Amino acid sequence: MEDSRSFDAVVVGSGPNGLAAAVKLAQEGLSVAVFESRATVGGGLYTAELTLPGFHHDVFSSVHPLAAGSPYLRTLPLADHGLEWVHSPAPLAHPLDDGTAVMLERSLEATAQNLGQDAGAYRRLVESRASHFDDLAGDVLRPFGLPSHPVLFAGFGLRAIYSAAGLAQAMFGGPRARALFAGLGAHSIMPLYRLGSAAIGLVMCAAGHAVGWPIARGGSQGIADSLASYLRSLGGEIIAGAEINVVDGLPKARAILLDVTPGQMLRMVNGLPAAYRRKMGKHRYGPGAFKVEWALDGPIPWKSTDCRRAATVHLGGMLQDVVRAESGIWGGRHAEKPFVFLTQPSLFDATRAPEGKHVAGAYCHVPNGSTVDMTDAIEAQVERFAPGFRDRIIERHRMPPAELERLNANCVGGDIAGGRQTLRRLLQTSLRGSPYATPADGIYVCSSSTPPGAGVHGMCGYHAAAAVLRRFSGTRRREPEERAVWEPPI
Repeated sequence: MEDSRSFDAVVVGSGPNGLAAAVKLAQEGLSVAVFESRATVGGGLYTAELTLPGFHHDVFSSVHPLAAGSPYLRTLPLADHGLEWVHSPAPLAHPLDDGTAVMLERSLEATAQNLGQDAGAYRRLVESRASHFDDLAGDVLRPFGLPSHPVLFAGFGLRAIYSAAGLAQAMFGGPRARALFAGLGAHSIMPLYRLGSAAIGLVMCAAGHAVGWPIARGGSQGIADSLASYLRSLGGEIIAGAEINVVDGLPKARAILLDVTPGQMLRMVNGLPAAYRRKMGKHRYGPGAFKVEWALDGPIPWKSTDCRRAATVHLGGMLQDVVRAESGIWGGRHAEKPFVFLTQPSLFDATRAPEGKHVAGAYCHVPNGSTVDMTDAIEAQVERFAPGFRDRIIERHRMPPAELERLNANCVGGDIAGGRQTLRRLLQTSLRGSPYATPADGIYVCSSSTPPGAGVHGMCGYHAAAAVLRRFSGTRRREPEERAVWEPPI
């Protein structure tokens, strides 16, 4: 496509990082345009009637602790542009086979009391991280630099480098606390015996107490729509339904920011040095996701009624069960009893379904590009903790990895994280940093393949925009992105 206009900056892709980058630049008075291939903005923030009319499903992400706790997004007046957070009474439930559930409550003390013999250990592990979450998030969700709160960050790092399974076993003696932390660690999309898999578990746990695990009223699309509305109020433009295959067809701009993964960037940017292209070509995509959405004629009939107090439910049983389910995915194996991440938003947001009806969604990790139908395995895990669940299903909608990639090109092979999560990647994004600039003059990358990585927090876009602003201002501070170009972790 040809466009004769010119802007200070053009952003390709309207996921949370692309929108955050555009907003940051527009706040500084720059002229900004965002190009989005779909008819609606959002990337992974996408709500649609997937099953039946009136049933509104979050196609990708549904629950947003990192958005609520984002050092940048929480500074924006998104409530004035339609965003309303809805909090379930408890952020998370983790049911067990004995008919009880381990609960992550907003109150740290209530959560600790739920863990019996491990109450004290839980307090020691989580209390400082939760009570100083804003400071922790500011240091964790950034590229390399001296931490603003070095003592807090060092204490976090000493625990975060553990494997999730290793930290759970080292800290807790009872099965309930171990099961809870195993489920939190599974958000790392790493085998739970891998070093570094504890980091995401710690952040998710602390966020549950500090900011909750909220959903957006009406669906996750509301987050994107509020960002888009605020961007327009700042004078930014959004061009939807415009698929950009190469950057040469974009309007003239002083900077182009790409909310895309490495494979897409190689196809979009011509003239990159051969050595850089080889380096980019080694980027490894991570496991995929298989997702199912349901229209239900009533709430899920959980054995433990506590599960009805949480918008998010982790289904997998004890620590060893979760470890077993997640361990084979990187080796190309599918779990017979997968660990399942389930959301039930209509219990707390009546706009999601017709009166008396409900929506729920769940996904599990699968090998990248998997073509195996995991519907029965996922539903068996729900039925395990909620007998009679299948009788409540009116309609279902399956989304294997290929469908997720069709709906969002950044989900290559179903990878919802922008790349394989490893300790090396965590260290690069949290300690050493990866720049946002590329060898192509004026072209930057701002997707979740850049630091600080996956999650709906907008910080990849924010930091990429900050790099652009430093270049525009002529400031030559010794920042990592000033010294080198972006190379995705392998």
